[in-house]
Amino acid sequence: VQLQASGGGLVQAGGSLRLSCAASGSIFGINTMGWYRQAPGKQRELVATIISGGRTYYADSVKGRFTISRDNAKNTVYLQMDSLKPEDTAVYYCNLRRGYSYTEDPRYDYWGQGTQVTVSS
Repeated sequence: VQLQASGGGLVQAGGSLRLSCAASGSIFGINTMGWYRQAPGKQRELVATIISGGRTYYADSVKGRFTISRDNAKNTVYLQMDSLKPEDTAVYYCNLRRGYSYTEDPRYDYWGQGTQVTVSS
C-alpha cells in the first residue's frame, strides 16, 4: 500500500487548507484512514480518522474546525482545515490502517510522506 499526500502549505491564522491523501495497492475490507500530526519537539498525535463505513473521530483540539471525509471509490481521504491556529503548525501524516482502530499498530499501519502545514499569527 502506498499513500500520497498533498495540500500542505503556509496560511495565516484563521485561514483554511485542504489536505488530500490517495491510497493505492492492495486495499480491501474495512479500513481506517486518517491524519496524524507532529509538531517540533512533540509526539505524533491523532488528528482525525474515518472508517470505510463513514464513522469519524476527531481530537478535541480540532473539533468544529476540521472535517475529515473520504471517497472510497478513489481510496482517498481529505482533511478540510478551517479556522487554523498557529498551534496547528505541524507535519501532517496520512495513515491507512487495516481494520477499525484508533491505535497505532505497525502490523496494520501504512503511512504517507508528511506534508508541512504552517500557520502564521
